[in-house]
Amino acid sequence: MKSFSIVVDTSCDMPSEYLKKHDIEIIPIPFVLDGVNHNIGRQQDLSNEEFYDSLRNGSIAKTSQTNPDAFVRSFTEYAKRGQDVIYIILSSTLSATYQSSQIAYEEIKEVYPDCNIFIIDGKSATSITGLLLMLAVKKREEGFTAEETVALLEAKKHNYFGFVTVDNLMYLHRGGRLGKLSAISGSIIGIKPVLNLQPDGRIALMDKARGREGAFRLMVSQIQKSIYPETVLDTVFVSHSDCESDALRLAEIVKDAVNVRKVEIVMMGPVVGAHVGPDCVALIFQADITREEYEAQLSRAKLKTG
Repeated sequence: MKSFSIVVDTSCDMPSEYLKKHDIEIIPIPFVLDGVNHNIGRQQDLSNEEFYDSLRNGSIAKTSQTNPDAFVRSFTEYAKRGQDVIYIILSSTLSATYQSSQIAYEEIKEVYPDCNIFIIDGKSATSITGLLLMLAVKKREEGFTAEETVALLEAKKHNYFGFVTVDNLMYLHRGGRLGKLSAISGSIIGIKPVLNLQPDGRIALMDKARGREGAFRLMVSQIQKSIYPETVLDTVFVSHSDCESDALRLAEIVKDAVNVRKVEIVMMGPVVGAHVGPDCVALIFQADITREEYEAQLSRAKLKTG
């Protein structure tokens, strides 16, 4: 049975050891720090710690979309070999990189009309993309074809949830990922915002909690609302932007509250970090309901409380 290759971008925040072990190609999404361009890949020229230290000292960071030429170069190599490839990409509502990959795909298709390049809009970022990647790797090892794996990824991506608490919402507002009113309302002293990933891949203010601990407990309570009582979660990711002690605390709360086999703690890289700033913590897991069902559940609860 024909195997396939898997490609991700640097927003997935997966450990380099995992990517190397499973032969995953990673396409860099460039970022700019104080006007200096950085094009990161497996070997970035700035450590995550240096990046967040720069932000804390007042540096300005932003991201830019990957040039279509980068995708053309990558996709051409697979097309020449007749190799099927699945590319799991950052949400199209968060970045124009998805459009760049589509432009490249159309160009490659003109030269290699029989090539099979499947581009998955993960409607996600950071470790949600990582969970999709892990599923793709698992299915490849089980002998699934690219087409079978794509169908599963498209179906399952709506069950991957992400809840986030940030220290300063103005990073998200400045990057155009959150409205100004939401940013201001979430910046009240002592009140910590909790955001969640919407069905379309956008980020929205879900609720607010008193203090960091309160935010963590609110986030974990959303796991309990979105899985069945008998469910045992395989892997929960806790992603952080240079605040490991907070990530460890959230991991403890998760283990005490739900049945989970493994909690993985990873650091967000500059692509995501440019938009959330330092001291952000995200809780990422696979639910038993979809994001659409969860949002409907929230709406019904708000109507009841008036």
